[in-house]
Amino acid sequence: MLDPGAFIGQIFVIALLVVLAIFVLVVLIRAIRIIPQAYSGVVERLGRYHRTLSPGLNVLVPFIDRVKPLVDMREQVVSFPPQPVITEDNLVVSIDTVVFFQVTDARAATYEINNYIGAVEQLTTTTLRNVVGGLNLEEALTSRDEINTKLRVVLDETTGKWGLRVGRVELKAIDPPSSIQDSMEKQMRAERDKRAQILTAEGTKQASILQAEGARQADILRAEGEAQAAVLRANGEAQAITTVFHAIHAGDPDPKLLAYQYLQTLPKLADGQSNKLWIIPSEFTEALKGIGEGFFAPRGSRPGE
Repeated sequence: MLDPGAFIGQIFVIALLVVLAIFVLVVLIRAIRIIPQAYSGVVERLGRYHRTLSPGLNVLVPFIDRVKPLVDMREQVVSFPPQPVITEDNLVVSIDTVVFFQVTDARAATYEINNYIGAVEQLTTTTLRNVVGGLNLEEALTSRDEINTKLRVVLDETTGKWGLRVGRVELKAIDPPSSIQDSMEKQMRAERDKRAQILTAEGTKQASILQAEGARQADILRAEGEAQAAVLRANGEAQAITTVFHAIHAGDPDPKLLAYQYLQTLPKLADGQSNKLWIIPSEFTEALKGIGEGFFAPRGSRPGE
């Protein structure tokens, strides 16, 4: 028969082995810590900072080392609710901001600040009020890049001791009061109407200039054509006069023939309505005397009789 004492001893040994195995398993579990990528772990040994765990497999001293909550080392984007800000001209505007920051030192982010996200939010609000408070409404609406740069510089300098790096600050929206928005919309409409009137006036001006230029070119071309026509007419008349002159001299006309040609020309001289006075040359009167003597002289005294 099995001795009860031996049986109890065996059960005790088995229980002890099981407890020991569980203890060893717990020790191993607590001694090994795997840190995911893009995270860091802060280790405290007996309540004091010991080291910072990097991503991968890490070995700890069980029951002595303690790992605090992991710190996200990736760049984070935090959007804060709209904040009322008073400008230099005493107008309240609502500004919505976004901050891009990254934890660069897990130890400082754990021990230097209690809640770095809340601290960044409060620091952003305070800095935003200081920066925008020195600008009037128009400057605040048109100087977003300048405000973003000033905010980023101030936040980066202040949060550096917290183990943070502020990469960028963006103003998502700047909303002025409703009354100011109505005035701005009216001003914008008036400005658009003004630009439209200016463009219309410029178009009318250009059209007038083009029309005047076209008329001037047409007048120039017309004048040039008339001048060329006058030159051609003058050349033709000159050539005609020259031809008649040569023909007269070639025929060697006597005074009687010239007087007869004068008589044929007289009706043409008096034909115009504006011809009120015309002059007869002395040579013409002498020729008329010759004609009169030829027609009215006695028959026996005429030449050839």
